Amino acid sequence: MRALLASVAAVVVLTVVFGFAYPAVMTGFASVTFENKANGSLIDRNGRTVGSRLAAQAFTWPRYFHPRPSGTAPAYNAGATTFLNLGPTNPDLAKLVAGNARAILKLERPYNPGLTIGDIPVDAVTTSGSGIDPDVSPAYAALQARRVAAVRHLPLATVQKLIVQSTDGRSLGFFGEPGVNVLRLNLALDRQARP
Repeated sequence: MRALLASVAAVVVLTVVFGFAYPAVMTGFASVTFENKANGSLIDRNGRTVGSRLAAQAFTWPRYFHPRPSGTAPAYNAGATTFLNLGPTNPDLAKLVAGNARAILKLERPYNPGLTIGDIPVDAVTTSGSGIDPDVSPAYAALQARRVAAVRHLPLATVQKLIVQSTDGRSLGFFGEPGVNVLRLNLALDRQARP
């Protein structure tokens, strides 16, 4: 009986300390020290939240840069991030990639004559591990630049400059790959000129 009471007391104390007190202290510390990150790295425009720097959202109009394909349902759902879990030998992955490649060729070929399936960056046709990666590779952004410039009637050099300004380097200088934040880039385009 004594061991049972000690076990119950330990469960209650540990639940209070590590289930409630510790998370509350860490949340408070993060809110004070890293306010923007702790609150979701939200981006405001004209006093209205338009998205998060950490989560992709659907941009389907030709005048905007498009993110990677979404792996969530519904698409780009930050509340249900997931990955497709399709291995390289899975025929469903091959069908998905082929379908995404056809869509890219249909959208981009009018602005990039001679574009072939071999010119399409991998991130343009595959989902990320989270399914809502906010960044695309500089190569995928460069592929979309001619379309966006033409639709918005902007010089290509202006769009390319905005891509460079929206590109984040490797973490700590050597982790990962450079990425272009799609939301930040599209907001910069909207500030540049209204079509």
